[in-house]
Amino acid sequence: MSASDVKKVVLAYSGGLDTSIILKWLQEEYGCEVVTFTADIGQGEEVEPARAKAEAAGVKEIYIEDLREEFARDYVFPMFRANAVYEGEYLLGTSIARPLIAKRLVEIAQETGGDAISHGATGKGNDQVRFELGAYALMPDVKIIAPWREWDLLSREKLMAYAEEHNIPVEMKRDGKKSPYSMDANLLHISYEGYDLEDPWNEPGEDMWRWTVSPEKAPDTPTYIELTYEKGDIVAIDGVKMGPAEVMEKLNELGGANGIGRDDIVENRYVGMKSRGCYETPAGTIMLKAHRAIESLTLDRESAHLKDELMPRYAKLVYNGYWWSPEREMLQAAIDQTQEVVNGVVRVKLYKGNIMVVGRKSETNSLFDESIATFEDDAGAYDQADAGGFIKLNALRLRVAARRKG
Repeated sequence: MSASDVKKVVLAYSGGLDTSIILKWLQEEYGCEVVTFTADIGQGEEVEPARAKAEAAGVKEIYIEDLREEFARDYVFPMFRANAVYEGEYLLGTSIARPLIAKRLVEIAQETGGDAISHGATGKGNDQVRFELGAYALMPDVKIIAPWREWDLLSREKLMAYAEEHNIPVEMKRDGKKSPYSMDANLLHISYEGYDLEDPWNEPGEDMWRWTVSPEKAPDTPTYIELTYEKGDIVAIDGVKMGPAEVMEKLNELGGANGIGRDDIVENRYVGMKSRGCYETPAGTIMLKAHRAIESLTLDRESAHLKDELMPRYAKLVYNGYWWSPEREMLQAAIDQTQEVVNGVVRVKLYKGNIMVVGRKSETNSLFDESIATFEDDAGAYDQADAGGFIKLNALRLRVAARRKG
């Protein structure tokens, strides 16, 4: 499909510098109609101003949608049933938002008769892969326009010059001051890249962080909370029933106030380079710790261990953009089956950047048998003499090998 064949493009649009310029560039270079799509996935900023900017640019079809509940329910919560962590540290905050945006882009293209979709991800990053793999999985013949792979506006100076030339108003401030970082936020996290973080030796300044207080300045009194689980998902905090998005908002508030969720990572991008990023993930950090605690009580040993073996593969699929792949869906089905018994309550203590599990119980699914585990007299519930034969059978191959060594 050539540029002349593109009559209507659906653009993932934030109203910021990059997507405002992309909107104009699409109109100029492709001579096409642009439909804008702006999603509220909990980034903590008003999305309605994007409407006025799109209207000023001549856009007739403008989609602005609150997707917070769908994002939490259908993407974040299923991922946390898997305890997914990429490379041992990253809680996949940016990665998990992309499949939902890709899904809505292609749905809107189908609804509006669009010929193509477009996004503002750069040619160096992971997001281009995530958006496009998702789009192709859902709409195999979709045309994708990635301006960063086509244009020559490859510096901030060139972008600003283009904006000035085309009278594109761009607000460059956050909270009243300019941020030098490239940031991405949603209900699960906020990320920071670029500027002084490009040197992995530099410690991030305290003024960079937006959601969390520093652990040193967190309250001297700990916060206790109780999380109620049903089938692996949190359904209540301190006995108060909540939907998935509300759960995450509350945990972000509580975790942020106690200095929880900061991370500074050098990760391996799918495109081949290493990248340094800083993240704040208060809710996710609490959710991971608490979910593992309730699983420790309710999951059979071999099921739990197999889940742990599968988790890195699952996390890698999410990170690399394969949410809509058959292998991720297969793993999800297996993971969700294990969660049928993950029911109960976990009590956690939040204190100066730390999360401590201080209690867990399950009235219906606990596999913990105090009569067996006790160090006191178990009244014959467990015959300790049986352990000798168990050990000798498991030592058999070791003893044979040792004899051969002589």
